[in-house]
Amino acid sequence: MPEQSTRRFPPPWSVEQIPGGFKVKGANGQSLAYVYGRESKADADIANVLTMDEARCIAANIAKLPTFLAANPVAEGSEQEPP
Repeated sequence: MPEQSTRRFPPPWSVEQIPGGFKVKGANGQSLAYVYGRESKADADIANVLTMDEARCIAANIAKLPTFLAANPVAEGSEQEPP
């Protein structure tokens, strides 16, 4: 069986505002995630989607993942106990 290459996304990750939402990027400029929202709560409620503030918070939390995972290592293949 061929060896699988591990794909890495170097930290730090950053958040960039784009039209209609936010983009999370790795240190090498690779786009990692897109989170979209609507400007007003009314528009977001009608479409059943996030507001821009909620989208910003989620994108910011995604960008913090490398720091969180480095501080909380879990052995590969092991299952974490639910809180």
